Amino acid sequence: MERRELELYIHIPFCVKKCNYCDFLSFGTEDERLSDTLCHPTRQLPVPEVYVDRLCREIRWYGQKEEFSHRPVISVFFGGGTPSLLSEAQIFRLMAELRDNFLMLRDAEVTMEANPGTLTPGKLKQMRFCGINRLSLGLQSTVERELKALGRIHSYGAFLQSFKWAREAGFKNINVDLMTALPEQTMSSYLKSLEQTAALKPEHISAYSLIIEPGTPFEAMEARGELALPDEDEEREMYHLTRKFLSEMGYERYEISNYARPGYECRHNIGYWRGRDYLGLGLGASSFIDGCRFSNRTEIKDYLALTMGSGDWYEAVETLTPAAKMEEFMFLGLRLVRGVSEKDFYRKFGVKVMSVYGEVIRKNELEKLLIRKNGWLRLTELGMDLANRVMADFIL
Repeated sequence: MERRELELYIHIPFCVKKCNYCDFLSFGTEDERLSDTLCHPTRQLPVPEVYVDRLCREIRWYGQKEEFSHRPVISVFFGGGTPSLLSEAQIFRLMAELRDNFLMLRDAEVTMEANPGTLTPGKLKQMRFCGINRLSLGLQSTVERELKALGRIHSYGAFLQSFKWAREAGFKNINVDLMTALPEQTMSSYLKSLEQTAALKPEHISAYSLIIEPGTPFEAMEARGELALPDEDEEREMYHLTRKFLSEMGYERYEISNYARPGYECRHNIGYWRGRDYLGLGLGASSFIDGCRFSNRTEIKDYLALTMGSGDWYEAVETLTPAAKMEEFMFLGLRLVRGVSEKDFYRKFGVKVMSVYGEVIRKNELEKLLIRKNGWLRLTELGMDLANRVMADFIL
């Protein structure tokens, strides 16, 4: 029987405090939803400890199912929130449960997101010891006023210290997150962030543009006219500066917003963009298995109170139609610089991509947004700039 590869996502929803732009499912330590969780038998324990216990039970439950336990796990991603807030003992316990209940490949990529200000030399060494081999550090900017405007808990100096500790602990695969189009950010201040980050020679750099999300402090500030954001032209210049500068520094762009030194592309995220199955564990975590998408409960009280095996921990279940699967295959795959393989499309769906999307492909070729060559479809540089417009064309 073919044993198809699987990716795991582990959600840790706790933060020191929420950033001003963040709409992720996470809680600052003072969040009232944590101070009034539920009357739990182990209520005397801190909420993160109760949460880790619940998460371990979820891992064991899936580990008892042959359709998951026998599939080779090629990547694990601890996201949040701030997973590095967990204690050394909690991190060790979660990694032990994963190894005991899933078929973890020896060379599996295991990433933990971490924020400067939550790391110590001892914690980083323990993370390496228990099998975490990739660190994703949320820097966002090297400019202090920009960090303060974002509501980050760390300074640039704290980031440098964390990066140094990570190298000393043995991390040879580190990603650094940067953001563009920040309040009061200029081309010169962003170039400074790029230069200072690249000088550290991380293996991977993610550079995303700030999006004002509903329900965030930034949304309220923007409505009051209190956010001095770069205009669209400046934002576009920052995007092009990122590509040009990082290319000169030896980083290859392999996805719209991601750059890596050769061989250090994020295996986990590439799996998302190629439509590989992934299992999400933890509060609100999403999964995609055999064309079915489902998500865990998003209320912390509900998640901690649920009994595994009842099937009531799912909040949303959706079985994708053949058309929806094709759409996702195309607009996720086109995020990758290499694009979409026509052979893979035929192998997956049993029809040729031109028979389904011929008109759309020819239209975007004529507009110089898409290239079809040697059995591959990929976005041009202009197409990358207008990616959302192109991808909307592939919705059937």
